[in-house]
Amino acid sequence: MNSLFDQSTPSPCPAPFNMSAHVLRLADRQPGKIALSALSLSGSEDWTYGSLKSAILATGTGLLELGLKPGNRILLRLGNTVDFPVAYLGAIFVGLVPVPTSTQLTEREVAKIIGDLKPSAILHDPSIACPEAPGIKLIDSSELKKMRDLNPAHCNMGDPNRMAYIIYTSGTSGTPRAVCHAHRAIWARQMMHQGWYGLTKNDCLLHAGAFNWTYTLGTGLMDPWSIGATALIPTESVEIKSLPFLLKRHKATIFAASPGVYRKILRDNIVYDFPDLRHGLTAGEKLSETTREHWFAATNTPLYEAYGMSECSTFISSSPKSPAKPGTLGKPQSGRRVAIVDDTGPVPIGTEGTIAVSNRDPGLMLGYLNAPNDTASLYQGEWFLTGDLAVMDADFSITFKGRADDMMNAGGYRVSPLEVEALLLQFPGVISVGVTDVEVKPNTRIIAVFYTAITELDETAFRAYVEQNMARYKQPKLFQRMVALPTNPNGKLNRRALRTQFEASL
Repeated sequence: MNSLFDQSTPSPCPAPFNMSAHVLRLADRQPGKIALSALSLSGSEDWTYGSLKSAILATGTGLLELGLKPGNRILLRLGNTVDFPVAYLGAIFVGLVPVPTSTQLTEREVAKIIGDLKPSAILHDPSIACPEAPGIKLIDSSELKKMRDLNPAHCNMGDPNRMAYIIYTSGTSGTPRAVCHAHRAIWARQMMHQGWYGLTKNDCLLHAGAFNWTYTLGTGLMDPWSIGATALIPTESVEIKSLPFLLKRHKATIFAASPGVYRKILRDNIVYDFPDLRHGLTAGEKLSETTREHWFAATNTPLYEAYGMSECSTFISSSPKSPAKPGTLGKPQSGRRVAIVDDTGPVPIGTEGTIAVSNRDPGLMLGYLNAPNDTASLYQGEWFLTGDLAVMDADFSITFKGRADDMMNAGGYRVSPLEVEALLLQFPGVISVGVTDVEVKPNTRIIAVFYTAITELDETAFRAYVEQNMARYKQPKLFQRMVALPTNPNGKLNRRALRTQFEASL
């Protein structure tokens, strides 16, 4: 039996189709229902479905009145406010192609994106870094707000396979890639509603991320709106330590965050009372069993993890109806065709290989912008290769083994840094940890652990703990405390930067 899950029988995306129209399809049925609450400690800014749809369609009108045409690309340099999703969906509604970007990018990084993207306009909050771009329309955020008084735009319906939006993601080469997605991507997300979220129209989903993070745009906003639920998003002034207060105050039924947010909330060792919360969702990096167990002990609610990537969102997950076996990611979502492959195709059950998703999947990207060779290099026949290693069990549960280019070599043995990190995180005093192999002299690599802690840890005790709990060939040879571990703009551990920093210091 091969490692192949095939339930690829979703209803086809209708045509003509528009992604924003699908997101707003229930707005006219419930115009007075709260679609969005932007949360602060002092209260909330509430948007009904009626007011949200009005603002989005009017913004679409304003963008067209500036001379923009369907198919034009628009770079979004907007802050963590409701302006972001309104502009994003308004652009898609009229056939423009928005490109959301992180507020953490520097002018130099944004300049590279502009050179690659060649946008027709930039939507800009003056507080967000953005270089001068002669010849490109610069639309101030104050101008965007004024557009909301205009008449509603007509929807640009068309081929569901046409481009809807572009997102930038880190490439394995270190160069960001522009991932192009079709309007049909939102249709594919319906497989997550029960395959991961357990989402209903009566839910209030609080997402811990910023408005302008793609994880928030999808899981925190568009998916709840597509089903008629309420989205709760903390504003920029809200710190992570205040999220438990907001969860209870606003009666959140589902909480979505990255594993790092859960870990930070758990640092206070408080037992929380969330009477309305059913469960939490997590994605973005591997969730440790320790975090999962501690969250349940602190809140009496489970966490459901999802695996995906910018090129296809999430397609493997656990859910309320199908909890993951301990140590696994869960199973491919119903409606997907997913395999674990090697160079010859799907591997036998129980064999390690690369996670791959079928090119039939409606959520799969159109390709990388201006990079047909890079796009083609990630396909092996039918299969889009994620670059992540895993094993599939006979019941289709998938155990993540790490990213292929993060795998370490120790005396001929391949070692996943995730396995080592999971153990080290349980050592008293460790706050965060990153493990990688480093070159200490030519052709000599060792496994090293870099950690953060309030005080220097007892290295003898640390080593003894590792020796007692891990096979010798997996044990780190170097332990180094750091002020902070390097991360990418989304907060994920950057092991490549960790390795580079260390080797540069030798």
